[in-house]
Amino acid sequence: MAASTASPLFLREDEIRRGIELLYFGYSNLTRSIDADLARQGLGRAHHRALYFIARQPDLMVSELLALLAITKQSLGRVLNELVARGLVESRAGKKDRRQKLLRLTAEGAKLEAMQFDALRAKMAAAYVQAGQGSVTGFWHVLEGLIPEQDRQMVAALRDS
Repeated sequence: MAASTASPLFLREDEIRRGIELLYFGYSNLTRSIDADLARQGLGRAHHRALYFIARQPDLMVSELLALLAITKQSLGRVLNELVARGLVESRAGKKDRRQKLLRLTAEGAKLEAMQFDALRAKMAAAYVQAGQGSVTGFWHVLEGLIPEQDRQMVAALRDS
């Protein structure tokens, strides 16, 4: 696809639709790169997202994962129960508050998450190289602008971990 420049009228409907479409198709292609591997293991994208964020923040509280994924407790419960049963995630009580559930990847879970991340990293790195540093920074700014104000601190904490 030939690189294009946003129109000076970038707030027009057709320009916004182009951005939405590029975001949709780009994300779909990125996630499809790991779908086959997940399917072979009987896992889906919700499992991957949980593994990803637990890998980013070992000893992540279940409540924090719930906020990051923005899914229902019931949906998260199903995903976590399966990941724990498969020996990919371990859950333990918090040190200060025994009611807290802290999540951590097992060695097998870390291995699986690393393989999936490698596939995603290859796709993202290739796109970053093609776009160049300035475009990557602009892309990050646009994506950050899509994050609701109340969630920005949570997302920034991932960057700092």
